This record gives sequence, C-alpha cells and structure tokens, in this order.
Amino acid sequence: MRMHLSTAAAGFLLLAGIGAAAAQDVVIEPQQETVIKEYVKKQPLASVKIPGVELNIGSTLPDTVELHEVPSVKYRYVIVDNRTVVVDPGTRKIVKIIE
Repeated sequence: MRMHLSTAAAGFLLLAGIGAAAAQDVVIEPQQETVIKEYVKKQPLASVKIPGVELNIGSTLPDTVELHEVPSVKYRYVIVDNRTVVVDPGTRKIVKIIE
C-alpha cells in the first residue's frame, strides 16, 4: 500500500511540475506578432540599453524601463539594442524577442 501511495504521489508531483513549466511558456500567435511588428513600424521608438539585463525569454526588466502599449494586445513592448522586446506587463518578464 505504501508503495502505491509513494508512486502516486511522485507521479502527481511530476505532472504538477510539468504543468507549471508549461504555464510559463507564452505563445504569441502569428497574427498577434504581425500586429506588434506593424505597430512598432508605425510608432518608432528610440532603442534603449539596459545594463546588467540579458535579453532572454523569461528575463525580468527593471521598473525603470518604460513599457509601451500596443492597442488590442495584452503585452507591452520596448526597443532594446534595436530589437523589439515583448513583455508581460504584470510580471515584466520578456515573452518574445522580435529581431
């Protein structure tokens, strides 16, 4: 009986971990990406540098970085090192980098 409970508990924890990891993956639909790209072209911003922050998916931008809205899209953006960086405004985590 103990073996079954331990196995079940281990299986549950494994599945819970997989679910949490999957929840962190943000998928921006191609249509949304197109909207963001077109908006950024029409509303050009100066590129900024953010010392000490690596531009990777999941990296958090400091509060000092101003995020800009894209109408009809829940994410915000900023231009860093001439790349469009799409950010979740709630967590300030980078969800996409558009070259």
